[in-house]
Amino acid sequence: MPKFTSNDIPLFNGITSDLFPGIKLPEQDYAELAKQMVIACEKNNLQPKAVFLEKCIQLYETIMVRHGLMVVGDPYAGKSSVIKILQQAMSNVKDDPKFVNVQTHYVNPKSITQNQLYGVFDLDTQEWSDGVLAIKIRTCAESETPDRKWICFDGPVDAVWIENMNTVLDDNKKLCLTSGAIIKLKPTMTIMFQVDDLSQASPATVSRCGMVLLESAQLGHSVFIDSYSNNVKEIIDPKIVDKFIKIFHHVADLAIEFTRVNCKFPCAGAPGFLINHMIRLIQCYLSIYIPKFADSEKIEIPSDIDDRLSNILLYSVIWGIGGVIEESTRAKFDAFLKDLIAGEDVLDKYNIDMGKNGKDKYPA
Repeated sequence: MPKFTSNDIPLFNGITSDLFPGIKLPEQDYAELAKQMVIACEKNNLQPKAVFLEKCIQLYETIMVRHGLMVVGDPYAGKSSVIKILQQAMSNVKDDPKFVNVQTHYVNPKSITQNQLYGVFDLDTQEWSDGVLAIKIRTCAESETPDRKWICFDGPVDAVWIENMNTVLDDNKKLCLTSGAIIKLKPTMTIMFQVDDLSQASPATVSRCGMVLLESAQLGHSVFIDSYSNNVKEIIDPKIVDKFIKIFHHVADLAIEFTRVNCKFPCAGAPGFLINHMIRLIQCYLSIYIPKFADSEKIEIPSDIDDRLSNILLYSVIWGIGGVIEESTRAKFDAFLKDLIAGEDVLDKYNIDMGKNGKDKYPA
């Protein structure tokens, strides 16, 4: 299940129900783990969405059966957050021997050369120097603590460096270095890859790893707005912020759907990127109300802050979304945004499909 796309899951369920009619798998009890995941989400200002927590559970189940796995997904699909939340949740579960503290070690394999990653012989002294990965794996293998150790490769997977990992990922569970040294992995160790896609990975590598696929469309872009609202509420009256965030959702949803259908992006224009652009622009104007960024020690929130927030939001939509679309389609976005501000029914005028209850949820 973890490796299927959202479109393939119903097909897979249909096949298994035909093969095993009337059979329903019992659900695993992860009550305590789920509780700690929600607490970890709140602590890290993340939204405990059902699909997000489900991916955390799927990652945990994959770790239990595979010592090598890949977390695959687009940017803003939640790969880093899923790993971090599961790590914190497993570390915080008490009174259950299945869960112990989890240590994470991150390596970017493409930021250094292959010799720096694995190790190299010095041609002058004929001495061997361990690489970053060899030191990390040896440190974890020699550790006597019962903690789980996750070694996460946060970077692209390609044949240049990954082929040397084949003996680590298969049943041998050994890292073989050019020096002749062999480092045996402990049962508590997990090799994890956090990648965008597997276009450069060989079948030998892919077949050795468990897979957890995350889709940015499943997570959606609204979670980024909700998380940001918690930051704004720390400096501005929550009632004003709630009104502002409601307008933020309304405008962002319509603008993103309009640009998806009617506009072109020279670079990737995924909803997560667009919302992040808007949030960064908004934060530029709100930083004057944050103590560590403010020019003076005494910060006064102006009485017309709600109007200012509306203006800031409009500016962020113009440049955060309109600024990144191709110039040939900006005229369409310009006309759409003017009609949206004027309060016209943009759903009918521009044939924007916002679902069955779109008219009620996004009134003019």
